[in-house]
Amino acid sequence: MREFKMPDVGEGLTEAEILKWYVQPGDKVTDGQVVCEVETAKAAVELPIPYDGVVRELHFPEGTTVDVGTSIIAVEVAGAAPAEVPAQAPAAEPAQEEAAEPQGRQPVLVGYGVSTSATKRRPRKGQEAPAPQAATALQSELNGHSASAVTAPAPAPAAGQDRPLAKPPVRKLAKDLGVDLTTVVPSGPDGIITREDVHAAVAATVAPQAPEPVTAPAAVTSAPAPAPAVTYDGTRETRVPVKGVRKATAAAMVGSAFTAPHVTEFVTVDVTRTMRLVEELKQDKDMQGLRVNPLLLIAKALLVAIKRNPEINASWDEAGQEIVLKHYVNLGIAAATPRGLIVPNIKDAHVKTLPQLAEALGELVSTAREGKTSPAAMQGGTVTITNVGVFGVDTGTPILNPGESAILAVGAIKLQPWVHKGKVKPRQVTTLALSFDHRLVDGELGSKVLADVAAVLEQPKRLITWA
Repeated sequence: MREFKMPDVGEGLTEAEILKWYVQPGDKVTDGQVVCEVETAKAAVELPIPYDGVVRELHFPEGTTVDVGTSIIAVEVAGAAPAEVPAQAPAAEPAQEEAAEPQGRQPVLVGYGVSTSATKRRPRKGQEAPAPQAATALQSELNGHSASAVTAPAPAPAAGQDRPLAKPPVRKLAKDLGVDLTTVVPSGPDGIITREDVHAAVAATVAPQAPEPVTAPAAVTSAPAPAPAVTYDGTRETRVPVKGVRKATAAAMVGSAFTAPHVTEFVTVDVTRTMRLVEELKQDKDMQGLRVNPLLLIAKALLVAIKRNPEINASWDEAGQEIVLKHYVNLGIAAATPRGLIVPNIKDAHVKTLPQLAEALGELVSTAREGKTSPAAMQGGTVTITNVGVFGVDTGTPILNPGESAILAVGAIKLQPWVHKGKVKPRQVTTLALSFDHRLVDGELGSKVLADVAAVLEQPKRLITWA
């Protein structure tokens, strides 16, 4: 029997929600077959099984959030011997280390190669590996006592030793419960702290202590009344758990808003000529089958403005106190999806021709709508466009995507009275808003970039003369 564990499908993620199972107990599976879809804090990802076999059990139903490293599905593999469980391990405790794998194909994390290194953890600095007899005695002692008996906190590690050994999900659990890992007695192999150890530490802190002897009668005090439970009217209110992409977006936006000093500038521009060019390009044979819309030319206008003002394409290195100038443009496009706002980006957008840019935009939008955007597609962005005009909004003050220097908001394009060649005429008008990080972009640079974007959209022939 093989246990397939929840992998880290992103960078340092600690949990994922099971959105959908594609197999059921009794189904045959083959190496590389997708068995489920999960949602992380970055995207929805399909998980392939790394071996052949028959599904015996799905450990969690759809909608469950599972820690990385937790087994989610059991598959019976022909010829595979069952993993041996040490006699000293508690019956209720899940395995703390990977079971020994047979030679040949091994399960791996999505997007990573096979690792052949041993999984045994080295002893801590200044501490020899515990002898089997000592480890067995400690485990037996812990298993034979109740939580109330183990009330004294374990001493903190001596100076010079490493921090307590625990896996990322266990560290997250301890942080959520307010438990200091240096006070927890480890029961896992080689001194690893388990989830059960953390829960035991919590139970120990609230367990009733033996009363101390007293020489005089203690004053009788009335116990405080319990706090009323938080309630709400279920017929008039609905509570929606914040998780996955929406939770990650909320944290990122708060971090960005209170880290990078934002400045936003606005300009209203006549885009009548750009709208005419859009209609002409739709009839061009070189653009047939491609997505041609105002966003395409707005993206191209921004790329031209960045080429004329390359200092805008940068990031702030807080640790090194340096401005990092980027010689490439990964153009982010904010997309609203049922799972929340995501910002995939077009890699090396600065070298793409107009047809190539149109193709990349079309693929980006369709993938986002299907909920198939990969975590890699949302990493490494340098500047972003958010098109709030599709909702009929004139403009806004966008918040920077974390790690980027600027974001351009595009408002609704609509007919407005406009002075054109000395007369008031109905013209296609929109308002642009550019937010930028004032640590690395001053007002002059930000103004030049916004003015260049507006100039290209007002006179799209500048796409040729300025390119």
